[in-house]
Amino acid sequence: MLRSSQLPLAEAYDTALLDLDGVVYAGGQAVEHAVGALAAARSAGMRLAYVTNNAARTPEVVAAHLTRLGVAAEPSEVVTSAQAVARLVAEEVAPGARVLCVGAEGLRVALAERGLTVVESADDEPVAVVQGYGGPELAWARLAEAALAVGRGAAWYASNTDLTIPTGRGIAPGNGAAVEVVRIATRWMREAPEPRVAGKPRPPMHRETILRTGARRPLVVGDRLDTDIEGAHAGGVDSLLVLTGVCDAAQLLRARPEHRPTFVAADLRGVLVPHPGPRHQPGHRPGDGPGPKATSDGDGFSCGGWTARTGHRELLLDGAGDPVDGLRALCAAAWSAAGDGCCEVEADRALTRLGLA
Repeated sequence: MLRSSQLPLAEAYDTALLDLDGVVYAGGQAVEHAVGALAAARSAGMRLAYVTNNAARTPEVVAAHLTRLGVAAEPSEVVTSAQAVARLVAEEVAPGARVLCVGAEGLRVALAERGLTVVESADDEPVAVVQGYGGPELAWARLAEAALAVGRGAAWYASNTDLTIPTGRGIAPGNGAAVEVVRIATRWMREAPEPRVAGKPRPPMHRETILRTGARRPLVVGDRLDTDIEGAHAGGVDSLLVLTGVCDAAQLLRARPEHRPTFVAADLRGVLVPHPGPRHQPGHRPGDGPGPKATSDGDGFSCGGWTARTGHRELLLDGAGDPVDGLRALCAAAWSAAGDGCCEVEADRALTRLGLA
C-alpha cells in the first residue's frame, strides 16, 4: 500500500538515491522539472546521490554531464553498477587477476581502480568475464570473446541485466540484451552458468550505494519497477516512483508486491511536497456520497478528491482533483484486490479520465 508523508520527502529523508536515465535525464537532456526540483531538494537539506545501472561512463563523466544540464554534481555523488560489480569481482578473485571487460570506459576504469588486470581476449586466460553496458558501439566480436571465455570456465559477472535503456529516440537494448547473447551462446555447456549480477535490484548495488553515501534514511527515486523499486524492497528502504521514464500508470497498477513503491509522483517535484496516502472506505461505492454502503464488489479507497474501487471487470473511479491522487486511489484498490499477485482488472477508462492512459 502507498504510504503518506506529512512532511515533504526532502525533509523526511536525509538522502535521495536517484536513478538517472528516465528520472533526471533522458537521451542527454534533462527531464522536465528535474533541475529545479533537485536544486530545491538540496536547499532543503537533502543530500543527493546519483545511482545508475548504466556502467558505460565514469562518475567524472556523469557528474560533468549533470553539471552541464544545470544539476550541480560531484563525482563522489555518483554511484554506478560498474563500481558495484568491480567490488564484487575484486572480493572473489585474487588481487591483480586478469578479467575480460566487455563494456565501455566506465567499467574498465572501475575494474582497474580495484587493482584488477583488464584483458581483451579469451586467449589471455582471464579468470573472470565482466559485462557492462557498452552502448550502440559495442562490437559483436566482444560478445564472442565473452562467450568463449565463459565456455572455457571463466567466472561470469554482469553489472546489470536491464533489457532496455531509455534514450532520446525511444527505448533501446540495454546490457541485459547483451548478457542474453552470451547466455544463449553458452547453453551447450553441461552445467551452463548464470552471471553474478551486481546492479539494481541486486544487493551488491545497494551495499555499494550505502557504503559510498553513508545514508541513514535513504529514499530510492526511480522510474523502473523491476530495478529501482525492487532494489529498494531488497534493501529494506522506502522508494518514490516517478512517471517520467519506463514505467507508466497501467504498469504500476499491475505491480506485484515487490514492485510497489512507497510513494508515487508525476516527476521529481514529488520530493518537495507531502504525500497523501489512500484511505480505506469499506463498502464505499464511487458516486454513493459520504456514507458507507454495502456492495458486492471491492471496497473503496479515497485520496484527495478521488475514490476508486474494483468492479466486476474494471477499476472504477469517481471524483475530481490532482490526477496523481486519483492514481494513488486506483493503486490502493488494484493492489488490495490483487493481494500477492498482479491486478488483471481493466483500468483503461479510469486512467483515461486521469489523462494517464
